[in-house]
Amino acid sequence: MALRRVVATLMPKIAQPVAETLAPVANHAATCYSQLLAGPLDFAERPQQPVGGSFRSFAADAVTAVKEEETKLTPTNRLSMSPTPYIKYDEHHHKRFPPGTEGRPIAYFVQTGGRFLYASAARLAVLKIVLSLSAAADTMAISSLEVDLSGVEEGSTITVKWRGKPVFIRHRTDAEIQESAEVALSELRDQQKDVDRAINPKYLVVVGICTHLGCVPIGGAGNYNGWFCPCHGSHYDISGRIREGPAPYNLEVPEYKFIDEKKIIIG
Repeated sequence: MALRRVVATLMPKIAQPVAETLAPVANHAATCYSQLLAGPLDFAERPQQPVGGSFRSFAADAVTAVKEEETKLTPTNRLSMSPTPYIKYDEHHHKRFPPGTEGRPIAYFVQTGGRFLYASAARLAVLKIVLSLSAAADTMAISSLEVDLSGVEEGSTITVKWRGKPVFIRHRTDAEIQESAEVALSELRDQQKDVDRAINPKYLVVVGICTHLGCVPIGGAGNYNGWFCPCHGSHYDISGRIREGPAPYNLEVPEYKFIDEKKIIIG
């Protein structure tokens, strides 16, 4: 009850100053609304706010005072105050290109330069990959071996090292060449003709590794006076072909070629 009496006492005292303050505002808004319904408003016909009033109706009222100085405004400022879809540009100090043509040479230059850089990078990457897959220079140096045969007497055999493997080079006599050529293929386990195993019949070049288990055969031994592997008893003839024993294949003939009559390159 006490709270109700206090509210009833204070409400008239609070409502009267508020009503006195908002009354000019309400009257001004009502006048503007009624004139807006009647027709379009001009800035000169708009009702002015009371002198000494603390309320400002619309921001457009400020334009009335600025109209007198409209001639001093720049085109940009005037355009911002009066929006229009018809835009005019001041082109007295610059040139305007048609749409889509401005800066085209520079764009072409940038695109061409970028594509050139991309192509160079791709070429460099391909070269790097190819070179990484190629054998190194030191590997290529030991991949081939030049042998001088001038010191190899007829009927003798020398052993050279190629790629870590022994290679037998036999300077054969005419009788050995004849004997190898007369062997029938039906007698051979790994059938090869002698002429297919020697570029020059005088010199036989074979890898000195037994085809059974990788042992090194002994030259000038065995039942065929060729090579003999004492580990498991494989016998090779003077052409390096397997004749007896467990070895399944003939001695390997490496890739080689003659530089001249007395020099060869193996590999």
